Parts: sequence; structure tokens; C-alpha cells
Amino acid sequence: MSRISRSTRLSAVARIREMDLMQKEQLADELAQAQPHVFASFLVQQRLGVSLAKMDFLLDILLICFQAMKASGQTWPSITEDEQDRQMGRLVATLRFGDDLPRSLRGRALRNYIETHPEKDLLAFVRGETAGWLQRVVPGETDKFVVLAALNFVNCIAFAPPLEETNLLPRTHSAKAGASKRTKAAKRL
Repeated sequence: MSRISRSTRLSAVARIREMDLMQKEQLADELAQAQPHVFASFLVQQRLGVSLAKMDFLLDILLICFQAMKASGQTWPSITEDEQDRQMGRLVATLRFGDDLPRSLRGRALRNYIETHPEKDLLAFVRGETAGWLQRVVPGETDKFVVLAALNFVNCIAFAPPLEETNLLPRTHSAKAGASKRTKAAKRL
């Protein structure tokens, strides 16, 4: 069951798109405080060779998702590096599975993935935004990092346990190490 309703997501999109640069900076600071590992996975994009203009697109997606999380009325756990790595592995496996299917079955598998996803609306929104963005930009090898980071954040949101169920153990490795693992997973694609 979705914890972020369509109306909440639509409201988040409208709110972010109305913000000026200073308001976005303030929300990005809040995102960095609440979800430091997610923010680190955004920052590592530059090290991967992603241009600032393309990082800007990813930041907007992350801010929309974060705003939707805040407006959902839910209490969200901090998404750990381990969770990001787990979700990236799931995402890469799903994409590889689709690649192994005959073309006639790929569309059906993708529809099934979206229909069974815990955050269908958010996933459909991010997929639509990334597809449109890919058509507007000059294609580059690093585009996959941007798309994977956006989709991975949706999966982390979708599969995050309610806060009372999370195990709040200390984190065992740095954001840089986790980002490195996600980078290796993305490069395998």
C-alpha cells in the first residue's frame, strides 16, 4: 500500500516547481540532514562525471520525492547506505531480468513491476520524468547514473519500513563507501 498518495505527490511537484533557488537550497539542506546517505549519493554524481546541469535534474527529482515524504504524514527512517545498496541490487537485477526477456514480454514485465510496486504513482512519475529528460539532453554515458539514482531513491522510499520497525543500529561504513558500491552496480549495467 502506498504511503505517498497521488495528491501528495502532485502537491510536492507543484511546490518544488514554484520554489526559487534559495528555497530549494534550504530544502536541499533539510534533505541532507534528514537523509544524509541519499544526499551523498546525489553528491557523488559529480565524481562519476555527471555534469552540473544533469545533477540539477536529479536534485529536483530528489527534492520532489523528499517533499512528498514530508507531506505524507509518515515518519520516515533515515535511508542507510546498506539499504541503498540493497535497493540498487534489486533495481539492477530487475533491469537485467527485463533485458533477458524477448521484446514482446518486456513491456508486460515492466507494467507488472510498476503495478506491484509499493509506490506506484511516485515510480510512474519518476520514470516519466527521467524518460522525458533523456529525450531532452545530449546523451552521455553518465546519464545512467542519474536515472539509477532517481529510481533507487524511489525504491528506498517504497521499501523503507515504518520508523517503529527500523533497527536503529549505528551505521558501519561511510557514505563514500556505499556510494562506491552503488557506482560499481551501475557500471555493471
